[in-house]
Amino acid sequence: MESLAALLPFLLIGAVFYLLMIRPAQRRQREAQAVQRSADIGAQVVLTSGIYGRVVTTTDEDVEVEIAPGTQIKVVRQAILRVIPEAIPDSAPGTIPDTPESLTDPTPETDTDR
Repeated sequence: MESLAALLPFLLIGAVFYLLMIRPAQRRQREAQAVQRSADIGAQVVLTSGIYGRVVTTTDEDVEVEIAPGTQIKVVRQAILRVIPEAIPDSAPGTIPDTPESLTDPTPETDTDR
């Protein structure tokens, strides 16, 4: 019974280490794999080296990225750090206007109390 009581602190330290270190690392790894799988042809990506480009072709393990017009590099899929979302056009509904003039109501108000 004493030997079991002596092992209890080590078991608790191991459990805390697992909860604080290993589980979050596994979660980050799953998220990175999901981002790498989501990089489809035409997607804008940032590589781990800091290079921006557009995905041209993909295989299970490799991706060809166009980094300049006519310049393509072949990298492993794990080199994709993130996928850049496509920009929302300025004319999309719900966008914030850029100029104060666009904030005014285009229909003139008439004073009917006169």
